[in-house]
Amino acid sequence: MNPIGAEPYIVLSMVLFLMGALGVLMRRNAILVFMSVELMLNSANLALVAFAREWGQVNGHVFVFFVMTVAAAEVAVGLALIVNIFRERQSINIDDLQQMQG
Repeated sequence: MNPIGAEPYIVLSMVLFLMGALGVLMRRNAILVFMSVELMLNSANLALVAFAREWGQVNGHVFVFFVMTVAAAEVAVGLALIVNIFRERQSINIDDLQQMQG
């Protein structure tokens, strides 16, 4: 039915997720960390769609719509937080945010 199996899509999804995880762990800029989290969500979406296509089920596609809805809400709230932190601190460096504790 499908000349290309799910394996290349899953490998691409794993690479994208690894890049996102490394971006979260290594970056100090809040916007880059935010973009890395979005990359990880999109890699999960790719894996869900690949498995759903491989097995002929629509459940994966339904879950992708839920993940996209959560990601859209995360973008709205996350960017609002980043803008407010920038207005307050004039920096979006994550190391500077450690001083906000307590």
